[in-house]
Formats: sequence, C-alpha cells, structure tokens
Amino acid sequence: MKLAILSRNPRLYSTRRLRQAAESRGHKVKVLDTLKFSIQVEAEAPDLYYNGKHVSAYDAVIPRIGASISFFGCAVVRQFEQMGLFTVNTSHAISVSRDKLRSMQVLSRHEIGIPASAFVRDRRDILPAIERVGGAPVIIKLLEGTQGVGVILADSVKIAEAIIETLQGAKQNVMVQKFVVESKGKDIRAFVVGDKVVASMRRVAQGQEFRSNVHRGGRTEIVELDDTYKATAVRAAQIMGLRVAGVDMLEGDDGPQIMEVNSSPGLEGIETASGVDIAGAIIEHIEDRVNFPDLDIRQRLTVSGGYGVAEVPVDTKSELCNLSIAETGLRERDIIVLNIDRNGVVIPNPRGARVILPGDKLLCFGKLLTLKGLVPPKKPRRRKKKKAATRTAKKTTKKTTKKTAKKTTKRSKN
Repeated sequence: MKLAILSRNPRLYSTRRLRQAAESRGHKVKVLDTLKFSIQVEAEAPDLYYNGKHVSAYDAVIPRIGASISFFGCAVVRQFEQMGLFTVNTSHAISVSRDKLRSMQVLSRHEIGIPASAFVRDRRDILPAIERVGGAPVIIKLLEGTQGVGVILADSVKIAEAIIETLQGAKQNVMVQKFVVESKGKDIRAFVVGDKVVASMRRVAQGQEFRSNVHRGGRTEIVELDDTYKATAVRAAQIMGLRVAGVDMLEGDDGPQIMEVNSSPGLEGIETASGVDIAGAIIEHIEDRVNFPDLDIRQRLTVSGGYGVAEVPVDTKSELCNLSIAETGLRERDIIVLNIDRNGVVIPNPRGARVILPGDKLLCFGKLLTLKGLVPPKKPRRRKKKKAATRTAKKTTKKTTKKTAKKTTKRSKN
C-alpha cells in the first residue's frame, strides 16, 4: 500500500511511529504537511494539489489533525474522501469529536456515562446552569481547548460565575461540567482501534494540579480495564464515528464517565506505559479496511425514491416483539434488518432465526411507508428527578445570592 500521513511535523513521536510501523510491513509512506494542500473543486472531478503539484495516488490516509488547523484539516480529509480514498478517521468524525459541546450533545442521546454539562450565553442562566450540574465545585472548559489548556476548577459558585463572565466577556465559548470528586486528579485513557481497546493507562496529576494530562506533568501507570470500561470506550468511539480514538474516562462511583473522545490521540505516553505496539495495530486495521472507504448513504438514497434507513425501537407492545426476523415477515414487506442494538451490543447482519427481544433497536433499510408503520409514536419527554446534591447546591446558591443582595442593599443605604 501507499499511505499518506497528514502531519505538520514529521519528527513528532506519533508520526514517526506510524511511519516506522507501516514501512516495517512493506508499505510506502509519505508524511504530508496538511497546510501545504490546495483543494480543487470541479464537477465530477474532486482533486487535490500539494506544493502546487497534482497529488499522487494513495491507498489510504492517516489524519493527524491538530486543533489549531481543524477547519482546513477536515476540509483536506473530506476532499480525500470525495476522491474515494480510505481515511482512518473521517472528516465528519474529526470535526464532531473536536468540538467539546457537540461531542457531549451527541453522546447524551445514548446510554453511556457522561458528566452533567451545561452551555449558556445569557448571564442570568449561569447560576441555574451551575445548579443543574450539581453545584460547586464545577469544571469550566473552553470549547476550543486541548491538552488540559482552558480547563478550570471553580471551588465556589461565586468564583465559577466570575470566571464564566470573564471568559464570555473575552468572546470565549465555555461549558460548565459536573466535577466528579472521586476521580480528582486522575483519569483513564483507553486507546481504541476498530472495535477493541488495544491499550490503556491511568494518568495521575502531580502535586496540587487536578488536570492529569501528560502535557501538564501527569504521570502514567498501567491499568487493566474491566469489560464495562472497555465496552464504554469502544461504544464512545463508535458513536463519534471514529475508527482510531483516545477515549478519556473518569472513574465515577456509578461507573465510567466519558470526558473526551480524541480523534488524534498521541502514542508516546500510552505506548511507553503499556508496551503495546499501537502504531502497528493502526496499520493492521488499515490493511483490513482499506478497500472499504466510508460511503454517504444519504447521498445514495436520494436516487432511491421511497426508500430509506430508520431505527425501529421494540417494546413489549410492538408487533415484532418475541418473534424471529423470519416470522415477522419484514423481508416480504421489503424491509431488511441491517443490525440489532441490544443493550449497547451491536449484532450485525442478523439471521432470520434471530429472535427480537423487548428493548432491541433495529436498524432497517426499506420502504419508508412500511418503516413509518413500524416506528412507534414518540413518548412525551419526562424530566429526570433532581438528585439530593443538586437540591442542596440550589439551596446553597440561593442563600449565597440572598446574602450578596443584602450586603449590596446595606452598602447602597450607607
């Protein structure tokens, strides 16, 4: 194969390791500076130029897109995709994972642990947002920050409010997030390649620092993840649409909490800590998948009038419940079951004898009119009951606000 690694610095550890792993397997590799591309957009002829010359043919692309060039980097990856090349991570997946708020929004509709988070713009919404995530202390994050930069721990509501107001005044977008106390100063990094965790480590902050990033002096140690943590990491990467990802998780009392899903995870720290040849695992994955680039199903379905893809949830009242796929007669009604999501475990290409159980979610392709009759009406959304901690935080916030108001009134009278 002929591989292209998109990286601004060929001397970086991760870039060097990927190149070594590919060349040791007999592949040709070229490291290309992402910013030296120019994109040519023409009807029926998407094309790329590098250093002013027509880009040569490649079999696959490994994007190592830094946060500072996300927009242009994703545009270059997207152009490779339009040219029919296999990219280890797609442009869409990279852009979604790079946006902290957007990635949390995407994860929030799935059954996966994430810290309660809030995003506000109006000053009047700051205190209610802090209450909703559980009260102080809270984590305040810049949406564009990386490697722990722009992550602040606020010990009190007043400090949190002041920090958010200051950052918003500087035209910065910030997110407020619940502080998982039991995981202070440590987190888990799970490295996902394909559908499995190939290596993992625990990062531990040093001294009074609460951020455990290696770039901030955190030390690493080997950790053997249980099945719950492994499944959560793989599920998070799949939800983001990433084939290769570094999934950062907090060790909460109620299980793993996804903190971030990184589309260009560094290799040095985790390869050193685990002793695993992660670069080799990535190249092996490319060898297996290079002939199967991602297809935009929506584009192709536009020419298939009346057909589409839908997710069909199954409950005890469903006509499909407790029947095998063959017994449902779906195939005769021009409906194909592509996969079944059963408690987070995906069953691909299920056979006719597979029994559909309550709680299953079927991903189906077929006639939209038939699919419409299978999808149950949406239930009214129920609000979750607030936890005791949230109620306590709310009372504390109200007391603080009242005291501040009384002091202000006394001062104005004097």
